[in-house]
Amino acid sequence: MKSAVIVFPGINRETDMMLALEATTGTRPVAVWHADTQLPPVDLVVVPGGFSYGDYLRCGAIAARSPIMTDVRAKAERGLKVLGVCNGFQILTEAGLLPGALMRNSGLKFVCRHVKLKVENTRTFFTNKLNQGDVVRCPIAHGEGNYVCDAETLATLEGEGRVVFRYVEGNPNGAMNDIAGVVNDKGNVIGMMPHPENMIEPLHGATDCRPLFESLIAA
Repeated sequence: MKSAVIVFPGINRETDMMLALEATTGTRPVAVWHADTQLPPVDLVVVPGGFSYGDYLRCGAIAARSPIMTDVRAKAERGLKVLGVCNGFQILTEAGLLPGALMRNSGLKFVCRHVKLKVENTRTFFTNKLNQGDVVRCPIAHGEGNYVCDAETLATLEGEGRVVFRYVEGNPNGAMNDIAGVVNDKGNVIGMMPHPENMIEPLHGATDCRPLFESLIAA
């Protein structure tokens, strides 16, 4: 499986993501600079977490307008698989690839801890190795993870089973319906706030999220 990880100024989780992809898929991802205009031939593009452009303006707003995102949008429309994690999720919503928006945490504080996620949809390219209802532990680190959308969009996401992950045993940011991750209507773009790349090997303290990356190969 060939993959690419996009690197923006201020992004700081690209190495974590590349190591996780290599460890689970056996193939070293390609790093793509934000100012490039064309993606290489790949099966998956990951927009990683961090603080692109220092989170100025709005989280992800500037990165979403970087040159490379034009090609990401075009190829996503043609079915390329795209995964956005934390800041990557924010970038994908700002780019119009996923519905809704990520707002300031309801407690108005940055949160950095482990949470529990319930897997709601196992038909995606990132969850097919798990069972519906499985609960996995996963780290979070964000100040703007409060997922919001209008009532019609929320009804569509819930009605079509497009909520992929949901917080259980506590909502860390106030997200609507405890939403931690969603998928687009075509099923090829996923965004999530937690960092699964940081819980795939024993040195992380647990391997709960390794099956997510193993799902990429199965997909």
